[in-house]
Amino acid sequence: MTPQDRDLVARLCGERAGLRIEPEKSYLLENRLGPVARREGFASVHELVCAVRDRGEERLIWAAVEAMSPVETAFFRDPAVFELILAQVLAGSAGRSEDRPIRIWAASAGAGQEAYSLAMLLAEAGPGGGRVEIFASDLSEHRLEKAQRGLYSQFEVQRGLSARRLVRHFEAAEEGFAISPRVRATVRWQRANLIEDLGRLGRFDLVLCRNLLNCLHGPARERVLSNLAAALRPGGCLVLGAAEAAPGLVAAEGRPGFFFEGSAAARAAA
Repeated sequence: MTPQDRDLVARLCGERAGLRIEPEKSYLLENRLGPVARREGFASVHELVCAVRDRGEERLIWAAVEAMSPVETAFFRDPAVFELILAQVLAGSAGRSEDRPIRIWAASAGAGQEAYSLAMLLAEAGPGGGRVEIFASDLSEHRLEKAQRGLYSQFEVQRGLSARRLVRHFEAAEEGFAISPRVRATVRWQRANLIEDLGRLGRFDLVLCRNLLNCLHGPARERVLSNLAAALRPGGCLVLGAAEAAPGLVAAEGRPGFFFEGSAAARAAA
């Protein structure tokens, strides 16, 4: 890739998704865009970027931008966070009527490990007091396709999954391990660009968007936070990375990364 190639990709990522890409990190760019180039039939990343520049095709532009979005994910990443999430869901389910389910949104779900971790956790806990709906989204169509297939390699299931959970929730497949149809059916998937208006998604009792904000430019970070906060129901909880902040929401004492919709200060202190 030439410096001009790297600058173009960084600019498009910032404009389209608010992503903060450092053009000097050529290895990262080559590593993320290489599979896209091969998938699209280009001999090199340079050829891919030239096509993006010369053709201006939305499909190619978004293929490049989506590939540069954060990809780090694992099953039950930070297990203590999932225990706190479970406690929050169980508390929210108490006394809730059946006609108003608890709605959870994994807003940057990658290849699906976080959303499926939530589904497994809730299946094991069997929370009473109402139904739970899990909605998951990501910027990348390619990762969403993988998530919906629910097929993971040996390496992927070894990252965070216990042997007990692997046996309980997965089935052996030719290419690795397939999450059970029962668990897969509990998660709904949709592409979402978090800097856009997300009102169509409705409102949620719990929103997860961990470790994405630090990958965004300042203005995009503010917009994403505003969109996530607006998606919370009254009393709802937003879960970010432990080192991330959410001005305007109430930080939960002793629970880094947990924030409550402003009218829920009492719940945050509970």
